[in-house]
Amino acid sequence: MQQAHVWTGRALHPEALAVLEGLATISVSAVGERNDWYAEASTADAIIVEGATFVTGEVMDRIGPCLRIIARPGIGVDRIDLAEATRRGILVVNAPDGPTESTAEHAIALLLNLCKQVMVNDRILRSGQPFPPLRQVTPGFEVAGADLGLVGLGRIGSRVAAIARVLGMKVLAYDPFVAPERASTLGVELAPSLAELLPCVQIVSLHCPSTPETYHIMNAETLNLMPGRSYLINVARGALIDETALLAALSSGHLAGAALDVFDPEPPMTNHPLFTLPNTICTPHIASHTTASVQRMHVMACEQIASALRGERPTNLVNAEVWGRQQ
Repeated sequence: MQQAHVWTGRALHPEALAVLEGLATISVSAVGERNDWYAEASTADAIIVEGATFVTGEVMDRIGPCLRIIARPGIGVDRIDLAEATRRGILVVNAPDGPTESTAEHAIALLLNLCKQVMVNDRILRSGQPFPPLRQVTPGFEVAGADLGLVGLGRIGSRVAAIARVLGMKVLAYDPFVAPERASTLGVELAPSLAELLPCVQIVSLHCPSTPETYHIMNAETLNLMPGRSYLINVARGALIDETALLAALSSGHLAGAALDVFDPEPPMTNHPLFTLPNTICTPHIASHTTASVQRMHVMACEQIASALRGERPTNLVNAEVWGRQQ
């Protein structure tokens, strides 16, 4: 039997390669900032695309009619034209469990870094200034006993909640798709609406997908609902935040700080105004970028492709309605 052709824009972990052994030949070409990568993916039956890569209908045309599977080694598929893939009968699969632990850890790391003013004081020390008198240093914020508000209580949000509770935080959440019973088992108090959650917490962490409904869910109005001198963390998607409104809230002092791993658009401008503020921490969309997480995501993505190539329904099929049409 002729082997399938799988294209990837990044070298795969050896364990991921082993999953496809005997089923497919694999070609690798670095995408980087290039917009012509699809030329090297022509004749591919399946492509594995990282989160920063857009797959539009035009890209699908450029790859050619062999394309049957688009695999995303992660959760979000917002950069894949899902409707167009579905129309063409192309399976879209992801690896939703792969990045959970690393992304949750990154959110907690940003939370602690922000509240303890680690970056601020690191910059002061590195600037050559002597140890300032304690009265001249803005005190940090103790997280034990603080109220943390999660917008989204899925895989990552639930894991953040578990870690936060170990730190002694009270966790509240807003997620219209989570039942109160589920939240209760996590030790989380569920708020009936975002407007009722935000005034009650000192720290807000975003963990919902980017959809038309969540676009700029944090805007001038909702940011103003947060208590004065509170904190905002985003490791989900940049489009969840109106960055102009966030800049105003930080500059005015209404928010004490913000920590962002994602931006809209990406990559952000090198002179982005949020980078100039002393009360922001910014990382380049690397929350899930750990050795263990990358390995899991690659293996899971390849397992989904392998299932489809064997004629088995992938467990993480995003556009389920396509499956019957491929049989």
